[in-house]
Amino acid sequence: MLNFIEVFDVMEVNPISREVVWIGLTGTRTALQRDGFMIDPKAGAFCPADWLDERGYLDAELARRHPRPWGI
Repeated sequence: MLNFIEVFDVMEVNPISREVVWIGLTGTRTALQRDGFMIDPKAGAFCPADWLDERGYLDAELARRHPRPWGI
């Protein structure tokens, strides 16, 4: 059985267009809070804990190597 953990995308707002853009990071609540990012609690997803690096962020290369039937 896989050990799943809740993760969140790191987003930023473009100051000119006011568009919200994903900056390419996805991490745990703890990692995002530690690094000063705000969290939208409604925007969480789940991934296997094994896909996280030592900082608490999703290792995209590892996730790409393991196909899954759901998106994170």
